[in-house]
Amino acid sequence: MGRGETQRDAEGPRVPNTTTSIRDVAVRAGVSVGTVSNVLNNPAKVSPKSVARVLAVIEELGYIRNDAARQLRAGRSTTIGLVVLDVRNPFFTDVARGAEDEAATHSLSVILGNSDENSEREAGYLDLFEEQRVHGVLISPYGDVGSRLARLRSRGTPAVLVDRISADGAFSSVSVDDVAGGRLAARHLLDTERRRIAFAGGPLDIRQVSDRLMGARAAVESVPDATLEVLELSALTVLEGRRAGEALLARTAEDRPDAVFAANDLVATGLLQALVMHGSIRVPADIALIGFDDIDFASAAVVPLSSIRQPSQLIGRTAVQLLIEEARDPTLAPRQVVFQPELVVRASTGPS
Repeated sequence: MGRGETQRDAEGPRVPNTTTSIRDVAVRAGVSVGTVSNVLNNPAKVSPKSVARVLAVIEELGYIRNDAARQLRAGRSTTIGLVVLDVRNPFFTDVARGAEDEAATHSLSVILGNSDENSEREAGYLDLFEEQRVHGVLISPYGDVGSRLARLRSRGTPAVLVDRISADGAFSSVSVDDVAGGRLAARHLLDTERRRIAFAGGPLDIRQVSDRLMGARAAVESVPDATLEVLELSALTVLEGRRAGEALLARTAEDRPDAVFAANDLVATGLLQALVMHGSIRVPADIALIGFDDIDFASAAVVPLSSIRQPSQLIGRTAVQLLIEEARDPTLAPRQVVFQPELVVRASTGPS
């Protein structure tokens, strides 16, 4: 088989030929290497007839462009690295969708990494993105990544924090006011005459969780006869929420809270499953329940969940916009974009 011929497997279909070069395409099409390059990168500079001929040869030879080499020559990739805390959480899926949509308008793509609330995995993705010379990094940090992001920026790769404000203002960030969201959730429960409130979430060293708890505490402390109990969880998952619900079921009625503020909707969903499946506790008559994020499932739950809404897709889009601005002008001062949360009331927090 010659160098420029298309390889085929035993069944007969064409498979990509990684040995075919751009020069092979040019020779077979009877054009210059520059013309082939323009067809791939700036087709408007080439006549439609030549574009068609080159594309036909590319298909015939099974040519695959060496995009990594092209990006290396350009000095920067056309991809953005995005690291989220938990890809299973629909909130982060929506953030990624918004980032992807905005990136596409700038001819960029998004590579998604899931740290799974693990510092080592988080560091591994940052290493990978640095090696790939990505256009920029978006990250919802779990560990202390400030020094790593500073190193990336010193080498020409900007970074923007997502769903987390930059405490020292060193990096641009896009987030929601989680303290205000926690206050909003607890205040709503208090307004429905609930007084024994529990907060279910964790780990508490996740900034978003601790901020939501801080806001809830502030609201509860403003009402003299109200109390706040903390149910610390090991993860923000449905399973952990179900375990918390089962633990509440094991208590006597007098020892249970009359309302629960879950740190996110996944935890709220697990709590709701445990309480409803048991059948002896009514939501919201016995225990009111409110979550955070307002994922799509919240409105479709067996008892529709009240929640604190975050503009998840807008967060992703805005983060990409800030990243592109800094990539174009590294001298720009970091910006902190903070959206305000919104209370969404549904059946799970009806009057007691």
